[in-house]
Amino acid sequence: MQEMFADLHVHIGRSEKGKPIKITAAKSLNFANIAKECSDRKGIQIVGIIDCASPYVIEDIEEFLKTGEAYEIEDGGIIYKDKVCIILGSEIETSEINDNGKTGSAHNLCYFPKLADIKAFSKEMSNYIKNMTLSSQRACISAYELIDIVEKYHGILIPAHVFTPHKSFYGNCTSRLERIFKEKFPKIFAVELGLSSDTYLADQISELEARTFVTNSDAHSLPKIAREYNKVLLQDISFKELQKALKNEDGRKVLTNYGLDPKLGKYHRTYCEECDKPIEGNPPITMCPYCHGNNITMGVLDRIITIRDKEKTISPKNRSPYVYQVPLTFVPGLGAKTIDKLLNSFETEMNILHKLSEDDIEAVVGAKVAKTIVAARSGGVTIHSGGGGVYGKLTVG
Repeated sequence: MQEMFADLHVHIGRSEKGKPIKITAAKSLNFANIAKECSDRKGIQIVGIIDCASPYVIEDIEEFLKTGEAYEIEDGGIIYKDKVCIILGSEIETSEINDNGKTGSAHNLCYFPKLADIKAFSKEMSNYIKNMTLSSQRACISAYELIDIVEKYHGILIPAHVFTPHKSFYGNCTSRLERIFKEKFPKIFAVELGLSSDTYLADQISELEARTFVTNSDAHSLPKIAREYNKVLLQDISFKELQKALKNEDGRKVLTNYGLDPKLGKYHRTYCEECDKPIEGNPPITMCPYCHGNNITMGVLDRIITIRDKEKTISPKNRSPYVYQVPLTFVPGLGAKTIDKLLNSFETEMNILHKLSEDDIEAVVGAKVAKTIVAARSGGVTIHSGGGGVYGKLTVG
């Protein structure tokens, strides 16, 4: 068995020919560049690219395989330079009826073992989505219906960033996933927490106790890959092995979730759209105490406290630990040139965050920067909560 790092939610901004895929993502985010970034700079061994159902991306994948740098394997996944396993995925927005009888919407991460599987999935989903070339498009079906289509093509479905106020199940569709998936709920064996929540918040909802938690970056640019990630225990890198880890089967499992402190997430606290600032009062906040208006975006913390059915966090015995991780791009005063200098010396971000001593870092970038990095990765920072689409901030000292 081997310990490996996995980030299962990375977007593609443009195709190799410049066609738009994820409008809000960087143009440099294409299939080949993601593979290289994970291999050469991040140290990520498994990456889920979740815009692979776009016909433009499918064309890029086929061309990428012709280069000889990557190849498909029988157990699922595309292997790049024998270092990285690329899991082919698609983020689909489903149409739901929320607890109030109104229309809601939620994002679903759908992963498939083979290129042929996701090609067939893309073709069928074109019956429900107006423009399959773009990322995260709304389908005129529910997640209850979607999961059958995913399984038809040997895939798995994981609810995405389940607590965020926009485009998530708990955020704007339901207080319980079982109401959405009904008798199919046992097929949901993992959920993605999202940047504004963590294990300790999520385990206040009892129906999640039997589900594996995953923490992913939802990267919209190359530097944001591995902003959050997972350490998994696998026999080797493949779709089949990853699926076993998510199901906690045959000794495979998610060992650790590495994520931002939820306060750093951009939807952690309720945000007043009129006052244009997050509200730091005791949760749950349902009305702005400053302007007394209700034009607010409810924060993840506030939402969880509203819908929880446990007063205290009681995690199951096999729950993976959640480790607060500050990626290099979040460290105060750490610019792109300094990050490049560190990566040139120590190869990958995983090495810097997990293996190096303060002395090692100091030898390359000096004492002040080294102390800041060590303080950030060891919790010696003050965090100012984010909300309403604005990330929280770190101060050191």
